[in-house]
Amino acid sequence: MYLDALDDHQPPSAPRPAESVWDYPRPPALHHDDRLVRVECAGQVVAETRTAIRVLETSHPPVFYIPAHDIRTEFVFPAHSGRTWCEWKGAARYWDVIVGDDVRARAAWSYSHPEPDYTALTDFLAFYPSRMDRCTVAGEDVTPQEGDFYGGWITSEIQGPFKGAPGTSLW
Repeated sequence: MYLDALDDHQPPSAPRPAESVWDYPRPPALHHDDRLVRVECAGQVVAETRTAIRVLETSHPPVFYIPAHDIRTEFVFPAHSGRTWCEWKGAARYWDVIVGDDVRARAAWSYSHPEPDYTALTDFLAFYPSRMDRCTVAGEDVTPQEGDFYGGWITSEIQGPFKGAPGTSLW
């Protein structure tokens, strides 16, 4: 899949056009996003970047992948269990976010050796916004995608309905 470096670059103050997740492609597309993406947990900023990659897939809100160099690695540890397989991206590895005594099990995931069309995701992690205290895109609070398998980030320009809620698994 190509990595589009142009269509997500807009001035921070520019309103973003509405996006229907039903217009997103399958297989998923990768897009650079230079808005400020932030992940907070237990009073700490765990990740912050302007070099995220948005993954867009039919019926899902975007997932923001953050480069490892913009993640505070003192808070992110390999999870002890669990791997999943994505038919497009390959084998996912899970990560726990631990801030002091606050443990968020399997709160992030990555693809160490993604399939060839998704090698741009190597050394990037995605966080479940539902497992963090706050995730923002350009200062806007993210609404987590329903369910505990997908990790979509819903912002004001993203329109559903979204896969993930009860009764949507066969969409």
